[in-house]
Amino acid sequence: MTPPYRTVSRRAILGAVALLPVAGCAREPAPPPARSSEPVSASTPTPSVARHDHLAGLERKFDARLGVYAVATGTGTTVEHRADERFAFCSTFKGLAAAAVVARHPLSHLDTVVTYTEADLMASSAITRQHVATGMSVRQVCDAAVRHSDGTAGNLLLRDLGGPAGLTAYLRTLGDTVTRADRFEPHLTTAVPGDPRDTTTPRAIGTDYREILLGDALPPDRRAFLRDLLERNATKAGTLRVRAGVPRGWTVADKTGTGDYGTVNDIAVVWPPDAAPLVVSIMSGKATADAEYDQALLAEAAAYVVDTLT
Repeated sequence: MTPPYRTVSRRAILGAVALLPVAGCAREPAPPPARSSEPVSASTPTPSVARHDHLAGLERKFDARLGVYAVATGTGTTVEHRADERFAFCSTFKGLAAAAVVARHPLSHLDTVVTYTEADLMASSAITRQHVATGMSVRQVCDAAVRHSDGTAGNLLLRDLGGPAGLTAYLRTLGDTVTRADRFEPHLTTAVPGDPRDTTTPRAIGTDYREILLGDALPPDRRAFLRDLLERNATKAGTLRVRAGVPRGWTVADKTGTGDYGTVNDIAVVWPPDAAPLVVSIMSGKATADAEYDQALLAEAAAYVVDTLT
């Protein structure tokens, strides 16, 4: 039986989680020498300092492949499970794309109006669909992409960067030699097992989010702008994944991602009330293209991570 890692109310929340389908989530420039995170075969368990049998048990319970990289920034203690295996990143790229846009421009660029057409819209374009006639400011585009996971808004951020290759190039400046962005929405959400396009590892993308939210990759004003968007995540998926696995009242800044093959991801920085923040990077996928989305897999993994690190 799975041990009760938090309170009865937490178990009740996790038990009530619905299986909810959610909208998702270039050539790669030569990487410079940077932080090392060489991915291994998707079929090979990631070597780590400690085994986490509970996470392996969640894989069996949900018939999924689960990747976890989490670190308590105050102590350096980590939880790692398949931390260096590749997973499709899906919409988790949108927080990184917003960081790249604000990093390369003055904040006044946020007031620049960008235009697009009906042909640019897709099923996940609930916000941008409302502004086809007028266009949107870059500030509004960042809000739509990060807080609402609007697909067209994500593509507009990539367009600002010169395409997926521009995002990859930005990540290389963070020292990430692993993550690669290749396509626009909705194609980057296909998440076919073994396809290296539009993939990352839990360690690589978790470290990226640590750099942009806790490090000095962004000036303080831009970092505050991005953190505010991520803290105010407005997606339904955002309430059912990492946020469902941490104690009520903790601050969470996160970006979810969802794709084919049952892909559900959530990359978060979590602030306990009386301790240094935790970086929590959880990614998953399944073997069949039309597999169900198990939000509870990420919520239960997050609860285990929090209990292990705090």
